[in-house]
Amino acid sequence: MSGATIWKGYIHFGDTDVPVKLHTAVREERIQFHLLHKRDQVKLRQQMICAYEKQPVPTEEQTKGFEVEDGKYIIADPEELEQTVPESSRMIEVHEFVKTAQVDPIFLDRVYYLEPDITAIQGKGYNALVKVLKEIGVEGICTWSMRKRSYVGALQASGKVLRLTTLRHADEVVPVATLGLQDVTLSEKELKIGGDLINQLTASFEPRKFENEHQKKLQNMIEKKARGEKIAVLAPRRLKPTESDQLLQVLEASLKKAA
Repeated sequence: MSGATIWKGYIHFGDTDVPVKLHTAVREERIQFHLLHKRDQVKLRQQMICAYEKQPVPTEEQTKGFEVEDGKYIIADPEELEQTVPESSRMIEVHEFVKTAQVDPIFLDRVYYLEPDITAIQGKGYNALVKVLKEIGVEGICTWSMRKRSYVGALQASGKVLRLTTLRHADEVVPVATLGLQDVTLSEKELKIGGDLINQLTASFEPRKFENEHQKKLQNMIEKKARGEKIAVLAPRRLKPTESDQLLQVLEASLKKAA
């Protein structure tokens, strides 16, 4: 398992406890730029400036406040905030199991790998849980606390490994009804050609086919500038939306290209 263990605990459901180790499953690789003083190219340092006095405020004089109305705050002392931190726990408590198809992807957030903690067991409980979840086609909805935060998540089986995916809370997801979508009538021919086009473009999911083009361009630009080359600034490409009366014509043209 690549990556260091970031947390250790156990999966608890019914009378069963399965010791596990948590690993990050996603590694974001981004080119980082530093903010510099344009004149002398020295790194800038961020400071907290008082909007009234226009002077930097040292850390020991800073506090947190919740704005209840314009310019009025409820001050929260560090001791008071500490009382809201969830109790430290090593338990991933599974409350219920639901069919995988019922978990809308919009609720999925950050993914972790769970590795069996073989210092405690030889992995039988872990392997059994992976197999049963896959055979029944369910995920365990669970809660746990980690690094002074509480989480709700989905315990999932993928191949031979368990994944723990944090879930967004219901009030964090914007209802689709707020978009105000309108019904649009489509002809049978438009639907037929649209379906044929999708069938022509249907393939197996292979994420390695798609590289991060933005990161590649950034890296290429940095390498060119390091060699002293001049960067040509190109005008942005602008695409026009397809007009509704041209949909059939555009679909037919796209189908011919994909054939």
